[in-house]
Amino acid sequence: MIVEFGEEYLRDLYIKEESNDKKHRYRIDVIKRYKRGIDYLKWASRKEDLFRINSLNFEALKGDKAGRFSIRVNNQYRIEFTMRETTEEPILTICNIVELSNHYD
Repeated sequence: MIVEFGEEYLRDLYIKEESNDKKHRYRIDVIKRYKRGIDYLKWASRKEDLFRINSLNFEALKGDKAGRFSIRVNNQYRIEFTMRETTEEPILTICNIVELSNHYD
């Protein structure tokens, strides 16, 4: 899949393993798991591939987050993204990293 980043700090976390945005600073273990999650998204050729990796806990979100999907970073964080189906490859836009305590608010 093609991965795009909806915010600069999300791209920085993936590429530079840090963010200049003070609001979005994470521990290095969270950043490494975030990068691994993005790599899984890039590897997959379709969303059904993500169901095969149990540790991702891939799911379609509901309610006010309908239209978004998420995968697990660790027990505390998830990555939320949108997916546009195209004739070639699906295009994912990474929206944010959500702390699970806020996940279902």
